[in-house]
This record gives sequence, C-alpha cells and structure tokens, in this order.
Amino acid sequence: MQKLTKILTVVFFISAIFYACNGNKPKKTKENMKEQAKDSFSKFRVKHADWVKTANIYEVNLRQYTKEGTINAFKEHLPRLKKMGVDILWLMPIYPVGEKNRKGGMGSAYSVKDYVSVNPDLGTMEDFKDLVAKVHENGMHIILDWVANHTAWDHPWTQEHPEWYTHDSTGNFMPPKGTDWSDVIDLNYDNLELRIEMINSLKFWVKETGIDGFRCDVAGMVPTDFWNTARKELDGIKPVFMLAEAEQADLHYKAFDMTYGWNFHHLMNEVAQGKKTVKAFDEYFKKDSTVYPADAIRMYFTSNHDENSWNGTVFERMGDAYKAMAVLTFTIPGMPLIYSGQEAGLNKRLAFFEKDFINWQSDNNLRPFYTQLIKLKKEHSALWNGAEGGSMLRINTTVDDKVFAFIRKKGDDELIAVFNFSAEPQKINLKTKSGKDFKNIFTEEKFNPEMDLEAWEYRVYVNN
Repeated sequence: MQKLTKILTVVFFISAIFYACNGNKPKKTKENMKEQAKDSFSKFRVKHADWVKTANIYEVNLRQYTKEGTINAFKEHLPRLKKMGVDILWLMPIYPVGEKNRKGGMGSAYSVKDYVSVNPDLGTMEDFKDLVAKVHENGMHIILDWVANHTAWDHPWTQEHPEWYTHDSTGNFMPPKGTDWSDVIDLNYDNLELRIEMINSLKFWVKETGIDGFRCDVAGMVPTDFWNTARKELDGIKPVFMLAEAEQADLHYKAFDMTYGWNFHHLMNEVAQGKKTVKAFDEYFKKDSTVYPADAIRMYFTSNHDENSWNGTVFERMGDAYKAMAVLTFTIPGMPLIYSGQEAGLNKRLAFFEKDFINWQSDNNLRPFYTQLIKLKKEHSALWNGAEGGSMLRINTTVDDKVFAFIRKKGDDELIAVFNFSAEPQKINLKTKSGKDFKNIFTEEKFNPEMDLEAWEYRVYVNN
C-alpha cells in the first residue's frame, strides 16, 4: 500500500505541474466547454463495458424503498426488478450519515461521515456484499452513489486532515460555495493527499464488494482531471460504469460513460405544462449533437430523487403527459432512468431528511408499461446506447409545433415514434416514405401516415 501511495503521489504531482504549466484550471466555463467539445470528439477514450449498450438504469432510494429501509428488505424486490428487465441498479448513498449540523431526523444521505463503511441503519457490510452477489446472480449490475465534493462536518478527516478542506476567510470550514448545503463542508482538491485517499476509497468498494461502478454526485464541482485518474485506476481493477451528475462534455472524454440530460428534463416539464412547444426539442437535439461525442451516453428521466422530493411528482410536473414523456425517454438517443416507485405509480413526494416509504400497492400499476418499454429498447438495436444505437431523423408533420415524430434506424432495424405533445387532439399527416408493414407496439395497429391523435397520445411503430 505504501508503494502504491508513493506512485500515485508522483502521478498526481506530475499532473498538477502539467496543468499549472499549461495555465489550465480544473473548473472551466460552460462556454469554453462547448467550444472545446466541438473540436475534441477525437479525445473520447472511455470504453463502455459490452453490457452497457442495451442497458437501462433504475435509481434505488434505499432508505425509503421499504418500511424497514434496509438492504435486506430491498433484496426481496430483486426478482420483481429482474422480471421488469432492469439492468443497472443505482443505490443512493449507503454510508454513515453525519450528525453535526444534520438536517431533519435522518439527515441527508449525501452528508457522508465515512466513505468505507455501511450505515448501520441500512445493514452491515456483509449484507451489502450479499446484495451485490444476488444482483449479479440475477444478471443485473449495481453502482453506488459517490459524494466526492464534500463530507459531513463530523467526518474524521476534519480532525485528522483539516488541510483537506476548503476554508473561509476566517480559517473555518465552509459549505460548498454558492449552495445552502449547511450540513456538509467543501473538500479542497488542490490537496494531492486528499485525491489519493478519495481514489483509494473508490477502489475499496470495487475490490471488496465487486460493485460495477459509481454515480458521482455533483461531478462538475470536482476537477475533471481527478475523475480522469480515478476512472483509469478503477478500470485497472475491472471495467466499470461511471455516471456523472453533470452535463460537461469533457467529463466524457476519459472519465464518464454517461452524464445527466438535465436541460432536456426541464424542457419536458415545460412542454408538458404548455410553456414551450416541441420546437424546443428540435433545438435541443440539434445543439446536443454538436456538443457531445457520438459514443457519449446521455441519461434521460421523468423523475429522480431530486425532482421528486423538491419539485414534485411526475404527475404534478407533467400531468397527463407523464406516459408520453416516459416513452420519449426510451426512444430518443440515450439511456432511460426509472426512479424508485415509478413502476407503482409513485404519487407523493418522498421525504428527504425524514423516514418515508413507497406504497407498492398503488392502484396505478405501471409495471407492465415499463416492462414493455424496457423490452423494446433491448430488442431494437436502433435504440441502443451511445454509438451502438441508430440515427435519429425528425419526420415533418402538418403540425410540427405540437407533434414530435422521428425515425430511429440502424441497419435493417427501424422504428417510428409519434407524440402529440399538446392538450388538444391533432389530425396529422406524417411526411415519410417509411412505415410499410410497421405495427404499433401498444395496439398492434398498422402504420398509416394519416393519424388522428388524442391529447398527449404516443405511438411507437416497429418493422419486426
């Protein structure tokens, strides 16, 4: 371990000198990122694991998943999730939660007190290792939420290594600048020893438990060169999958398989609320294709833990459009996310700092709906992730400001998706020569370019 630490120290020292000599700063402006991305597609070096190409991702809010809120209670749901076709399980943080300056009774799962332990409220390390084994036995993969930007106020590092933290003008610890996260304090990535310890902690979980990667919280607030080194170290143990909670294009080059499609999510909410038309989608995809490399995977979603707890349920934000928007996330280029309980029609905001739980006996059972969408994505190569997927070509209609229609195509595999993203019925004529012998996967109805669409109606036609 001492030898490895010395080697890593030298690597980080050389990296720091390189960045300093070239005048590069860890954090760049969005404008610079976009300009660099246009000329930097050749820099894409991340190699996706083979199983990623057909994958979907499912976020597990472990504390609120069951009344018990434990690892062992969640295990009972694995057969159901496997039957749905879920591929990647992303577990929200499972580490001990800080007590000092804690928010609410349970505190935030993102206020980490120890990076290499399991929160005893959730179970033991052995419980978690058994979960990983069972996930793999069921042909799924599992990633952990990682909080590299900050720790709890009572993390042992505050006493052992106060120099690892950012300090305010009076020399005191401080929350991340520009946030109201009063329960956590900012880490200082100018410190090379911190970088080494953080990477060792990441490697611990891959080595000791066999997990398949990480979802990295506010990844854009941590220097990109740190993530680049971390990914290389982790891939040296086993090929991993890395998801960044960020939209910076340069995070894809050497560190992350996938980034958040936050901007598109906000557009979906606005279109569902009648604040924007689908022309905003056209503008988004035109811009997105110039910013990100073809093999960069974007994550699209109608809900997640942040949206559900702070901005409302999918029914509050999207109303009658919620199903159409879900179908959209499964048919556009990118990987779809399902949040805990969405398959059971989750219709409440889950508490973030207090105990809560999902009602799995809801009358709005959406499991068949999501199962069908997952099956569609797996079976049609045109919908696969990254460069493995097919092209997307917009189909013009007679009402392009209200109807969003497109073709996904890869080789002989072809799919047509049509959405009425308005609260009124629309009579349309699709201007395409494709569609012969295509059938709607939801109704088995044959394709006809002349359509009468109900409000918020969606149709997906396939040629096999």
